Amino acid sequence: MTLNFTKMNGAGNDFVLVDNRTQAVALTREQIARLCDRHRGIGADGLLAVEPAQQGADFRMRYYNADGGEAEMCGNGARCFARYVNRLHDFTLPSVRFETMAGIIGAEFQGDRVQLRMSEPHSLALHEKLSVQGRDLTVHALNTGVPHAVVFVDDLSHVDVTGDGAALRYHEYFAPKGTNANFVGITAPGHIAIRTYERGVEDETLACGTGTVACAIIHHLLHDTPSPIQVQVRGGDTLTIGFTRQPDGTFVDVTLTGPGDFVFDGTIEVA
Repeated sequence: MTLNFTKMNGAGNDFVLVDNRTQAVALTREQIARLCDRHRGIGADGLLAVEPAQQGADFRMRYYNADGGEAEMCGNGARCFARYVNRLHDFTLPSVRFETMAGIIGAEFQGDRVQLRMSEPHSLALHEKLSVQGRDLTVHALNTGVPHAVVFVDDLSHVDVTGDGAALRYHEYFAPKGTNANFVGITAPGHIAIRTYERGVEDETLACGTGTVACAIIHHLLHDTPSPIQVQVRGGDTLTIGFTRQPDGTFVDVTLTGPGDFVFDGTIEVA
């Protein structure tokens, strides 16, 4: 099978995108993993497929991690998905709504940047004491479409993201599905920097959109920092997180704004 694809990146988080509106493409988990392989394939943190909507939105977004497993949501991927869909329509769409496993996501276009209206966060846990590689860490958790663990640190540059990240990702507290692991440093009032170990990629990535949302909201809860909050990711980009906190403590109108850049188009033979 010859597959047409587009390579994109959102703040350094890179993706393979395919147009599957006809649903003629049926990739196996192993094929997706090979496409995402950086030595034997295209190379990406995940694959995104455009499919027909099933629940009344404009499109359906299918997201697969680099290991080929399907995941609920990806914030940086969703921005790329939105721009890719807009390009399929000659950049005539002012906005788009698409279905994910985490709910319906809305996107508005602001030039080369995309503002996503995210699903409402849930499953908040603060100040959990967990043993990680023989050390007790204070861990916070929030599901922003996918589960995230959040740890605040004094020196972000010296964090063992791979070791501590993997230990958190597979920690029994987050069993059986596991979690993404984020490490956060406060750089200025309303500004944080993060590094993320991503479940499914099983390594540190240059950015994680849903991770920036989780870290920003938990930063707000711990330090009463008002919306919006600026989050710098490992790749160097800064993403903007907005939200409204309700009197009952829930969060609505959660937005994630950042780039979704085209890299190249290509074709590849898929065995």
